Amino acid sequence: MTAQGQTRRTFIVGAGCTAFIKPRALRTTEDMGLEAATKALLDAGLTYDAVQAACVGFVYGDSASGQRALYNLGMTGIPITNVNNNCATGSTALYQANNLVKGGLVDCALALGFERMSRGSLGTTWPDRPSPMQPFNAASEETENQLTAGTNFGPFAPRMFANGAQEYFEKYGGSIEHLAQIASKNHKHSVNNPYSQFRDGWSVEQVLNAQKINNQLTKFMCSPTSDGSACCVVASEAFVRANKLENQAIEIVSQALTTDDIATFESGSAMNVVGYTMTKNCADKVFADAGFKPGEGRDQVGVVELHDCFSANELITYDALGLCAPGQAHKMVESGDNTYGGKYVVNPSGGLEAKGHPLGATGLGMHFYIAMQLRGWAGPMQAPGLFDIADKRGKYGLVHNIGLGGAVVCSLLRRPEFYEEGGTDGRARLGYNHAHECRPVTMADVNKIKSQKSSPTWSVLD
Repeated sequence: MTAQGQTRRTFIVGAGCTAFIKPRALRTTEDMGLEAATKALLDAGLTYDAVQAACVGFVYGDSASGQRALYNLGMTGIPITNVNNNCATGSTALYQANNLVKGGLVDCALALGFERMSRGSLGTTWPDRPSPMQPFNAASEETENQLTAGTNFGPFAPRMFANGAQEYFEKYGGSIEHLAQIASKNHKHSVNNPYSQFRDGWSVEQVLNAQKINNQLTKFMCSPTSDGSACCVVASEAFVRANKLENQAIEIVSQALTTDDIATFESGSAMNVVGYTMTKNCADKVFADAGFKPGEGRDQVGVVELHDCFSANELITYDALGLCAPGQAHKMVESGDNTYGGKYVVNPSGGLEAKGHPLGATGLGMHFYIAMQLRGWAGPMQAPGLFDIADKRGKYGLVHNIGLGGAVVCSLLRRPEFYEEGGTDGRARLGYNHAHECRPVTMADVNKIKSQKSSPTWSVLD
């Protein structure tokens, strides 16, 4: 245990992911959760007995779905917490697991996220009561009336983010063509990601000519609904060393979770309604907690997974995260500083627009991809130059995950100074490089990592 007020260093030591697929009821949440957790524990070389606490994220699911999924790995009596924070659910589960380790309550915690979604635009599950999103919808409509583009149309989620982009255009410049360039960039990145829901590599012209969703967005600028799961295992430094995981541990240097402040409703800004200030506050905190002075540290980031639920959000998020000067996000797009060969590689996985967006799994999937980038395992997705600096730890990886209603999680990840390549690692334990190869798990895989305290009648695999 740590003394009051003190915190410990924490590390992602195992990570796993399923393919993100179209929602066709082909897989159950417990089946997908078992696959992702099995891969993460195999990656770390651990059995479920090593896990002292778990946090499980999902948005569309019944109570105690986390227990239903994890009991397939064992019934060890550990605390299991179920988490729902809209689209930021996966990263919120990781935030909670990380804090348990960071605060010294446990040495090893597991964060799991999964989602089984319905086809089409997001809707309410509880039509018999007012939606928590009603104030956001009303604020977005109010700010929409102040924009020169006038009344918008389409489903509420893309409409809100499209209004945010329109405000950016009117303040700073930029156009729908910039949104198309962002979307095309992400779709081209996804061609190299076997976990992606879409691997079509749409061109800018194809993105622009796709079905219109509203005044600013076409279909290919929007993330799809998806089924999928992802998992991360978080451990203390003492645990890393005791289990000889120095060759794959990635440090969570800093992590923050913020919610809305009064700017969301009182500023009259469509950008703030969709979380611009909430994201800026979170990013500023995570860099400050990492020891950087205000506005500094972004030049030490090499790779980013950010929440491009719509390309409109990716545009305004460049600015909010401080990846460019204020009002220069469209110039960042024009210069190619958001892709290979530029200042940052943003969404090398393909982002939500291409790889999919199973709400409870999204944030954990982002951490999976960044951890694999910082291990140097990402294969054709690998961002260049992450380790071509004097500091053997290399550059930072940044994760941004947002959910309206609202919550933002940002994480700053890096290889630790004791990182040592070589020896047995997760690739050997899985038998392939799961950073850029997608394979299912077998009962033999599950049997390697499940607890001795397992119920033979509680299983989703035969």
